[in-house]
Amino acid sequence: MTEPVTVLDPTAEAIPTQRSLNPRPSGLHGLTVGLLDISKPRGDVFLDRIEEGLTAQGAKVRRYAKPTFTKPAPVDLRHEIAAQCDAVIEALAD
Repeated sequence: MTEPVTVLDPTAEAIPTQRSLNPRPSGLHGLTVGLLDISKPRGDVFLDRIEEGLTAQGAKVRRYAKPTFTKPAPVDLRHEIAAQCDAVIEALAD
C-alpha cells in the first residue's frame, strides 16, 4: 500500500485544496514530454540537461517558455501544453 503524499502548494491558498495525484506512466518511451521554462535565469540550462535524459529514454520533447516568471503561464500556453504533451516538467532555477 502506498503512503499518502503531502504536496505543498506555493500559491498562498487561504484554505488548502485536497488533490489526488495523476497516474504516472510506467515509462517514457514514445511519450511526449513538455519542458516549461518559466524564464528565470539558467532555467534553460537545467532543461537542456533534462531533455538529454528524456531523449535517451525514448521520449519526444517539446519546449515551451512563459513570457515572465512573475505571472502564471497564460491560459493559451497551458492549453497548448495539455493538448500536445503526455507529461510536463517545469524549470525552477536561478
